[in-house]
Parts: sequence; C-alpha cells; structure tokens
Amino acid sequence: MSAAANIEDLEAHRVALTGHCYRMLGSPADADDAVQEAMIRAWRGLDRFDGRASVRTWLYRIATNVCLDALSSRARRVGPTEDGPQGTPESELVKKPRTHWLEPIADQVAIPQDEQPAEQAMLRQSIRLAFVAALQRLPPRQRAALLMVEVLGWSAAETAEALDMTVPAVNSALQRARATVGELREAEPGGLTAEQRRLAERYAEAFERYDLDALVALMREDATLSMPPYALWLRGEEQIRAWMLGRGIGCEGSRLVPVDACGAPAFGQYRDGGRTPWSLIVLDVQDDAVAGVVHFLEVEDLFPRFGLPMSLPA
Repeated sequence: MSAAANIEDLEAHRVALTGHCYRMLGSPADADDAVQEAMIRAWRGLDRFDGRASVRTWLYRIATNVCLDALSSRARRVGPTEDGPQGTPESELVKKPRTHWLEPIADQVAIPQDEQPAEQAMLRQSIRLAFVAALQRLPPRQRAALLMVEVLGWSAAETAEALDMTVPAVNSALQRARATVGELREAEPGGLTAEQRRLAERYAEAFERYDLDALVALMREDATLSMPPYALWLRGEEQIRAWMLGRGIGCEGSRLVPVDACGAPAFGQYRDGGRTPWSLIVLDVQDDAVAGVVHFLEVEDLFPRFGLPMSLPA
C-alpha cells in the first residue's frame, strides 16, 4: 500500500476519532488537538503497523493514549448544572473560565455519516451532554474502558491490551464506571423521534414570540436552565419564567437558527433581531418534554464550529 493511500486511510477515521476524543475530554477544541496528535503519532509509526488489528482499532488505541496523557495534567470539565447548588433568579453571576466547562460539539464532526442508522443513533446518545458530563466524573482509565466496551464494542481482552491492564482490572473498572454512569440507553434507529423534533420546533417558535406561557408548558416541572460560563443554574418552571422575564429579558426579540449539537436539538440564538450573536442553546428532550436548557454563551468560538454566522441578515 502506498504512503499516499496510508494517509487517506488515517484521514478516513478523523470524524470517528473526534467523537471518541470528545467523549474522553469534554471539549471539541481539545478533541481536535488530540486527534491531530494521534494522526501525527500514527503517521510516524506507520512502518511499525503490523496489520494484526484494523487501522481503525490501531488509531483508537493511539487516540485514547493521547487523551490519557492530556488528562494526566488537567482538571476535569464539569457539566452545566454540576457547579455549586441550585440558584435563584437573583443569585450572583459568577463566571468561570472556558476550560472549567464541558462544551458542546456539532454532530457532523463527531458522528461518521457512513455508519448504519442504528449505529449513528447510538453514537448520538453517547455525545449527549448528560452522558459526557457523567463520563468526566470517572477516573481517566475507567472512562476509557467504559467507552471502549460500551461505545466501540470492544471485548474486555481487547480493552485490556489497549490500556495495558489485565482483564480482571478492566472488568473491575467497568463495574465501577457503570455504577457511576449507568448503562447507555438503547437508542431508537434515527435518534430523536419526529415528535421530539417537533417539540424542539415548538420551543423555538415560543422563544421567538417570547411567549413564556407556551415555553414553560413544553418543559418538565423540574426542568433546568444553565448559562456557561456562569455557574448559576435554575430549576423549575417558575424560576425559569422569573429569570426570562427579569434579568434575561434581553432575549426578547431573538431569532433562532436550528443546528444539531451533542446528539440533541440546538439553536444559534441571536438577540436584537439577529444583529447580536448571543448563545448556542442545547435542549435536553426527554420523552415528550424539555428537561433541560443550556445557553452556551462563548459564541466567538462556538458559532464558527457550528457554521453559524456572527449576525443574521435583516
């Protein structure tokens, strides 16, 4: 096989590797860096690739070790509702650095389009914010073991070889990880149902009208609202309504542009009729209601990653 063909073989797996590294690291920027480092290591080691495993398996092993190296020197990222206790609409806004927070990823850069629909649905479930946030609570090797077995479908023996562990150690790590994270929910082929996508559309329509009665009617009673990089988060319809009619009133008159993020419906939010990029909204839709709303406010980095412009035409 020629060197050019080998390079193409490596690049063919970039999207799958990006999704894997995102699950490990909780940041699309960190995932990009890890995949690039894995590609460099793989290219330099092509002469040592013996073909006993597939190129994809070999690349996953390299990328996992890149992520483990990175995690050895950094604090874990936290989910939007994990930093401190529940607040109120009057609570102080405390801003944390971007490196503190779990960040969203665009579906198209993390889920290979050539996978079967059922596999794509499972991969969408595995980049949901709640699941990736739970993963970040695990020690790095537990995290890697769980992903290799539950998401990649590797055996305990294959995982042990990749992580330089014994099979009993892998099984023990899996037992502890599953107790923390829980089993991956079985995904329906195609991911979100048509009813759930319509629910997200109704949410966007109510938000653009700023019809708070219609908006909270789409939410569970215990729904949450969070706004990274601020640590404040709220729970419950009345708290969310009070925020949006109070300190969040500047969102009135917003326009929303649909995107797919973290296996969930999401929107680029523009305030002032489209002139001001404001947030990337990611919805947690469970069954027939919105269980959580996250407004990621670091739009200067996030919007380009989702192909969103920095303003909308009038």
